[in-house]
Parts: sequence; structure tokens; C-alpha cells
Amino acid sequence: MQLARLDAATLQTMRVSVVDQLYSALRAAIIDNDLSPGSRISEAEIAQHYGVSRQPVREAFIKLANEGLLEVRPQRGTFVAKISLSAVMDARFVREAVEADIVKLLAQDAAPALIADLRGQLTRQRGIIGGSARDFMEADEAFHHTLAAGAGKANAWRVIVEMKAQMDRVRFLSSMHFSVARLVDQHTELVEAIAAGDAGRAEQTIRAHLKGILKDLPVIEQEHPEFFR
Repeated sequence: MQLARLDAATLQTMRVSVVDQLYSALRAAIIDNDLSPGSRISEAEIAQHYGVSRQPVREAFIKLANEGLLEVRPQRGTFVAKISLSAVMDARFVREAVEADIVKLLAQDAAPALIADLRGQLTRQRGIIGGSARDFMEADEAFHHTLAAGAGKANAWRVIVEMKAQMDRVRFLSSMHFSVARLVDQHTELVEAIAAGDAGRAEQTIRAHLKGILKDLPVIEQEHPEFFR
């Protein structure tokens, strides 16, 4: 098990709860495949690893199970859930529908400050090409959150985040298998379409961008069939 350590004292003093910190750390470990699909995970081991009691670990496990990332098997233990293809497809469908409307709204009234922010993020994304998949995932998440917030749809983005965990697992594997340069190129095309006020081109670009996973998924599934239900 490869898990980043969180100092117990830091956990206690941070503004968010210990449960939320454990949940976030374990969620990232599952999405990043540090905790592989099908592997067994123990409350006692996690509690010892992070230097906390079992109660917050149990609560974090419940949140992860509700999100479909952990599976509790009576008399056998708790396991990292395998990737649900139906959940991946549902999340992608919802993301495309919501984000297509978001970019159309932005193109109707592109604030110069937002465009400057997005272009700055693109520069950082280009610097990540060839680096770690986790770094790009975080930059990509920030980019799409900025789009939603810029359109006044931050709450809609939170809804997407809550349902896209399985999709994120595939996106992480995709970032490890395929060049992220094409994704940055698509981000660039999207920003330029928004800046130009071209709602049609912005919508077309975001839809193509989010359909990319449909091409990557069969390759990933073939290479790692044990990761999928």
C-alpha cells in the first residue's frame, strides 16, 4: 500500500475535519491507483498509518463506499471497488451536457480577467506535459472548475465532482497511457473560442474534449481488465 502520510498533528489543526482529510487522501490514492481495484483495505491499518483512531477512518470509509469507491463484503472485509463502466459513462454524459452549456454562457460574455486566468493556466499545463499524471489531473480539475465558476455555475460543478469518481480513475490511467499534449491543445482551442465569443465552436470543442475518454477507455480496459467490473 503506497499512501502519502498526513501528520496527525496537522490533521487535528487543519480547518477541515480529520474525516474529510482521510477521505480526501484515500480518495486520491484510489483514483491514482496507489490503492488498486480489488485490493483489500483495513480500518486498523489505515488508522495506524495515519496515527488516528479507527472512528474517523470508519467514517471516511462510509463516504468512500457511498461514492462507489469502496465495497464492504460481509465476513470478508472492505475492498477497493473495481471501476464501474456504467458509472464512467453516466458521469461523462452529465459532464458533457453541463459543460457544453457552461462554455456557451462564457462565450456570450467573456470577461477579460477570466480569459487571462485561463491562459495563465494553459501556460502551467504546458509546463506539466511529460510530468506526473497527478500534477496534470490537478491542473485539469482547476481549469474545468474555473470555467464553471466563471459562468456562475460553481454549484453545478460540485454536483459533477460528486458523481465523477469512477471517471476520474479512468482519466488518471489515460493520463499515464496517452500524451496529455492533445488535452492541452483542446483546452487552448476552447479558451480561444470563448475569448472570440464563438459559442458554437466552444461547444463543439468541449464536447469533443469530453468524448476523448470513449476512445481511450477500450485500450485501458484491454490492458487492465482486472481493474474493471
